[in-house]
Amino acid sequence: MRIDSHQHFWQFEPVRDAWITPNMSVIRRDFLPDDLAPLLKENQIDGCIAVQADQSLEETRFLLDLANQHQFIKGVVGWIDFRAKDISEQLSGHERDTKLVGFRHILQSERDNNFMLGTDFLTGIAALKAFDFTYDILIFPKHLATARKLVRKFANQPFVLDHIAKPYIQKGLVRQWERDIRSLAMHDNVWCKLSGIITEADWTIWTHEQIEPYLEIVLEAFGANRLMFGSDWPVCLLAGSYSRVVSLIKGFVSTLSGSEQDCIWGLNAKRFYGLSA
Repeated sequence: MRIDSHQHFWQFEPVRDAWITPNMSVIRRDFLPDDLAPLLKENQIDGCIAVQADQSLEETRFLLDLANQHQFIKGVVGWIDFRAKDISEQLSGHERDTKLVGFRHILQSERDNNFMLGTDFLTGIAALKAFDFTYDILIFPKHLATARKLVRKFANQPFVLDHIAKPYIQKGLVRQWERDIRSLAMHDNVWCKLSGIITEADWTIWTHEQIEPYLEIVLEAFGANRLMFGSDWPVCLLAGSYSRVVSLIKGFVSTLSGSEQDCIWGLNAKRFYGLSA
């Protein structure tokens, strides 16, 4: 099973989706399953994980409705208010949503760099394990040290780092990011997505040679058994096509063993998110 562990759907609304600025015209439109399906087929990808892009309960329901209509959407990473007093009751209410595999909060946009260590937020994270939900960590490099404090508190909670923490590829900054990535990877309950990478480089002139050193670092830090392919479609279109993202990862993993490649292309996503065959 080859799985795209990270992609998005939306019906574009300028006010709600203000993060999609005018210079991102290529993604200022609707992106729905019928747009993705032919790309998956073309690139021999069997299914995908739809990840929230808006922080609302409506977003979670929107993605679940799409997943229930399209078999190739294998799982949904939704949003929930982790600081809600009734967080356990809300999670319990999702027990029948078999395609809901986990949750994410857009931590990178919080003004407080220590938001993820707030008492109410931690209470929400603590509630996930009882319902077998995963958590996607969306952060910038400056948050990595704080994220390590978070995952250290919940050794039995599965976490996955989105977009290798968005290193400053365009600026060529690597040293501090590398140190913090290696420290985070020491916690074996943390996995990592090879996703959202090309948009951290120069959108027009990035090369495989420019990005591969960052991929090498996460491979060495996490190992092939904790890495998973993700396209970050349609956001990736800012810097390259779906096929170009696949080509980048295909070239990078080409020297690995067949079993290691299978892990990165789908088996790890299947294990982490508990996907059915």
